[in-house]
Amino acid sequence: MKKIFFILFGLIHLNAMSQNLFIDTFLEKWGNSKIYLIQLAEAMPESQYAYKPTEKQKTFAEQLIHIKGNIDWLSKTYFGDGSLQKEQTNTTPTKKQLIDALKTSFDVSASLIANLETEKLAEKVDFFAGRKTKMQIMNLLQDHVTHHRGQLIVYLKLNQIEPPQYSGW
Repeated sequence: MKKIFFILFGLIHLNAMSQNLFIDTFLEKWGNSKIYLIQLAEAMPESQYAYKPTEKQKTFAEQLIHIKGNIDWLSKTYFGDGSLQKEQTNTTPTKKQLIDALKTSFDVSASLIANLETEKLAEKVDFFAGRKTKMQIMNLLQDHVTHHRGQLIVYLKLNQIEPPQYSGW
């Protein structure tokens, strides 16, 4: 009986450690993602923030606004208290305002995830694409930033601007 107890205790402890490892690993990657996105945003001259490759695409600034909005929505809805204030503005933010807002969004998201109880990672939540775990939502957060960051790299290259060197980890 003692053997079974120690085996179960070990498995439970190992599971908790792996979940903490997931959050810690995510937060390290999230911080690097923030740094790289900010470097891309800084590389584009403010005069080119209205640039878009085709009429149907978002401008460089709109891409950044979209990334920020998605970070805020996913983070506050699934890791926070669900309160999301819609920012109403008739003007496009300046380059500095956008960069500052992105930094804040990344930091708030990181704080919410850092305070997430590891048991909550497996909790399923309602999502428009079906029920997902909070761990899946964290992966979506990163995937979404990466997807749009890739588009921003193309915008820079189309303007003959060499993107900053990528450093993923």
